Amino acid sequence: MRINKIIVTFLITIIFCSKTTSQEGLPIYSDYLSDNFYLLFPSMAGVSNCTKLRFTGRKQWMDQDKSPNLQTLSINGRLGESRSALGSIIFNDENGYHSQSGAYFTYAHHILFSRSELDLNMLSFGLSAGLIQYKLDESSFLNAGFDPLISGTLETTGYFNIDVGMSYVNSKYYAHLTLKNLLFSPHDMYGDFEYDYPRDRTSYKRLIASLGYVFYTDSPWSFEPSTLFQISELTTEKSIDLNLKSYYKLNFGRIWAGLSFRNSFEGAEYINVSNGTVEEQRLQLITPLFGIDYKDFVFSYNYSHQFGDINFGSGGFHQITIGFNFLRGSIDCDCY
Repeated sequence: MRINKIIVTFLITIIFCSKTTSQEGLPIYSDYLSDNFYLLFPSMAGVSNCTKLRFTGRKQWMDQDKSPNLQTLSINGRLGESRSALGSIIFNDENGYHSQSGAYFTYAHHILFSRSELDLNMLSFGLSAGLIQYKLDESSFLNAGFDPLISGTLETTGYFNIDVGMSYVNSKYYAHLTLKNLLFSPHDMYGDFEYDYPRDRTSYKRLIASLGYVFYTDSPWSFEPSTLFQISELTTEKSIDLNLKSYYKLNFGRIWAGLSFRNSFEGAEYINVSNGTVEEQRLQLITPLFGIDYKDFVFSYNYSHQFGDINFGSGGFHQITIGFNFLRGSIDCDCY
């Protein structure tokens, strides 16, 4: 009965809060596929019953100056033999003259449905509190002093926000639901603008849902199809990821490879200079990825290619993940 009350209360909180939402805070790329679900889902902290340390580095458009780049450092694990876990994420995100950095701190609790931890079957809840600082460097703008909207200085602002989420995980399939940027935290960094909401109701909520299944075979091979859907209330942006990963078990660990396709449901209009017509282009990315787990060490690499006639730069999106698993428990760290 007590478990049922916890579940009902948590679901009501997510449903009511999601009605009150630009991607702010930690960006959502494909790094969650590199054995790093915790970056998106606070409820995944400590699910593997080992402590996971992960570093990711992402660089876009290598041939462009001040191109977007992201670095994250995360750690999460159980509190001893308890069903509770802690985690933390530090990140730095730069895009031209705009940048953001911050830190998240997570508490998660896991409810086991099996008597033995060797049989992975649990429902998890997580909450992350984050401190984020934004910077806009206008010091090098040529018309600084002539345009009243340009200060010609380094402007900074910060805010506090929280993410909440829940996950169900067993040895074959999983489901995640997370609501990011739960609190109202506006800032005037770019002027007093409005979207479809009044200024006093503008927020940056984003709902993320994911499903996946692992197909095991009698051979060393296993296969994992999954999908991830996200929607932003403020900008009404919606996108879906379709993913497939394959694993090959070895004596020292495993090697794996995969492919991810991201499709946005909305597009940006542009003028086709060849015929003068107004056309629309949606964000579409295809990302091949591969990795190797050597004992407790983890390494992966992925490259994202953007489709469409309008592209900024000739390069793609390169990302690496380096990790280490330690303080192992009875559940294999290879799981999630």
